[in-house]
Amino acid sequence: MKASSQREADLFAAARQLTAGGKRDAFLARACGGDPELRARIEGLLRTDADAADFFSSGRTALGDLAIPSEFKHGLDIEEIALGSRLGRYVIREKLGEGGWGTVYLVEQEEPFRRRVALKIVHLDLDSQTARARFEAERQALAMMDHPNIARVYDAGATPRGTPYFVLELVQGTRITDYCDRHRLTVAERLDLFVQVCHAIQHAHQKGIVHGDIKPGNILITLQDGLPVPKVIDFGVSRTTERQLQQDAFEDSIGPLIGTPAYMSPEQAQAGSLTLDTRSDIYSLGVLLYELLTGATPFTTEELLAGGLEEMRFLLREQTPQSPSHRMAGAPPARLAELAGLRRSTPRALVAALRGDLDAIALKCLEKEPQRRYETANALGMDVVCHQHDERVLAHPAHRLYRLRKLVRRNRFVFAAGAAVTLALVAGLTTSTWLLWREREARQRAVAAEQRATTLRQQAEEREQVTQAQLLTNQERYDEADRIVEKIQLTQPSVEAAAVLRTLGEWHALQRRWRPAADRFQELIQVNQLDTIDQATLDYLEEAPVLVELNDRTAYERFRHDAITRFAGRSVQFSDRILKASLLLPAERDVIDSLPALAEATEVYFHQADAAGDAFQAAWRAMSLAVWHYRAQHYAAAIEWSQRCLSCAEPNAPRTATAQLILALAENRRGKTADAQREFEAADTLIQEKCRGPLVRGTPVQGFWFDWEYALLLQREARGRP
Repeated sequence: MKASSQREADLFAAARQLTAGGKRDAFLARACGGDPELRARIEGLLRTDADAADFFSSGRTALGDLAIPSEFKHGLDIEEIALGSRLGRYVIREKLGEGGWGTVYLVEQEEPFRRRVALKIVHLDLDSQTARARFEAERQALAMMDHPNIARVYDAGATPRGTPYFVLELVQGTRITDYCDRHRLTVAERLDLFVQVCHAIQHAHQKGIVHGDIKPGNILITLQDGLPVPKVIDFGVSRTTERQLQQDAFEDSIGPLIGTPAYMSPEQAQAGSLTLDTRSDIYSLGVLLYELLTGATPFTTEELLAGGLEEMRFLLREQTPQSPSHRMAGAPPARLAELAGLRRSTPRALVAALRGDLDAIALKCLEKEPQRRYETANALGMDVVCHQHDERVLAHPAHRLYRLRKLVRRNRFVFAAGAAVTLALVAGLTTSTWLLWREREARQRAVAAEQRATTLRQQAEEREQVTQAQLLTNQERYDEADRIVEKIQLTQPSVEAAAVLRTLGEWHALQRRWRPAADRFQELIQVNQLDTIDQATLDYLEEAPVLVELNDRTAYERFRHDAITRFAGRSVQFSDRILKASLLLPAERDVIDSLPALAEATEVYFHQADAAGDAFQAAWRAMSLAVWHYRAQHYAAAIEWSQRCLSCAEPNAPRTATAQLILALAENRRGKTADAQREFEAADTLIQEKCRGPLVRGTPVQGFWFDWEYALLLQREARGRP
């Protein structure tokens, strides 16, 4: 294609994305410059494009059921669902919006209970195979995730015409940037919300999902108990790092760009790139942080699209954005005063607040080379938290003055008192004492430098081995990865090492190799200090049945004590998991007496889930409370909570079997042997059906391997066998 034709095509594509009116006219005036003929040709193309859209819209009704050759259906076959119509157990109430890959409706679920949810249906006006694949990728991605800051998926299906849809949590909130400005949040308050977003994206990354379109419109703020909570939505353009989803959904991804230009990483802007990883989302998080701080993105959409797609790619790849503090300092005085007012600050104080740590954090996220950005979203969030607590920020050069300034800010009163004492003592110091101190300091620096070099070398070797093991687990070469991990003595908390150990522990457990499985999970508990409370409690839940199957009562008692010590004093959302893991075997009275706080927290979160219509979480918490009351010899309460678990609407086979076994054990303790036998036989039937084949890992809906293992251990207890 000639250069002039290519430029004309790029300008048309860019102008088409802008709504008709002032923005489009301003863009064309700037992009076409003094070439009226070029502008006339582009405006003609835009009019033709609008006329074609009107023609297809009006022609859809007239065509009716007329058979149309498949090559002419593109752009016509968009399924519209009438308001008030029924789709399975859902009644369509309102159309909420339409995006690049689907249309979202507000629907009312009628059974097994009433609630308002969102239903997303794929567009068929795109290439049908690509659209369906992307829709299926989004459904699988969301189904794998369970995080308070990510919209949950409840159901999935297809319309009578075969168009796929899924039902997800209805998130009615405000864009994060609009919410911050409307409520005039300070910089610190904005950073608190941003850290929660980082935790949500980290959770997605741990499930193998790259969001691919992080922007304010996909992060909504809702209020829970009067507090703002960010919710990440729309994984419709997400890319998965798991091999199967890559093959199924993106075999033919060389085509249109996916994402929003202003928030797009340089590698994402390259057409047909299949090498995106989690660090592309780190770049987009950096753009979001930049906008929360300054009120603008590093590059606006108009700037990026003004010179066409190739110019946009060049700008993202080569142009270094201004730091947030320089951007604010260079703003017009009126605009700077407005932005400072929206952050409850003054212009001078706002620029000073951004200078230093926040500049370094934002620019590290926006590095052109992915390997120079933060490795994980958790690392980014931790750096923001360190800044807020006046601790060292990894993105900032660690020179002496910087470290000293941080130390003084954290200990103002101590340093004030120390300064007074030091001034009184300085007069009495002699030259010989000063020289001795200098000599000692030099010797200590030399020793410390040698130790630091050794530590850094060991850490680099450790990271390299962990990376090699992670690559092998991704290729399902678990035995080779396990041999590498056996030789490593992990010394530092690491998200990557935790992921490898978790995978290998599960691999051994599924083969019923309990000794190596226990070793991997014990190492996992030691290094997994960076993950969210969700993942940390899940790790404890996996280790418990492995230790019991190993028949190592001493190790299990030590594990139980450590779990209770770490979590019993905290009201954590996943306290039910620690309760269940700590009561897998009968417990002495001192253990029972240390658990009421966890039981109370579990009951609080049960009622919250029940009130919100979250039957899945409510059922699991009811089952854990049944276990707690049975071990505490509250048999009537154990029966009541078991029945509550079994009455929940969303079925789950291992949870049902476990609740029936607890019910059988409690009924037997109360002397109702016939009722106990009936419940035991029902649970035994479920377990035998599962055990006919190999014990697989399972899914969040059908149950993980350790949920089945829990049921098997209670079955043995009910039979009176160890």
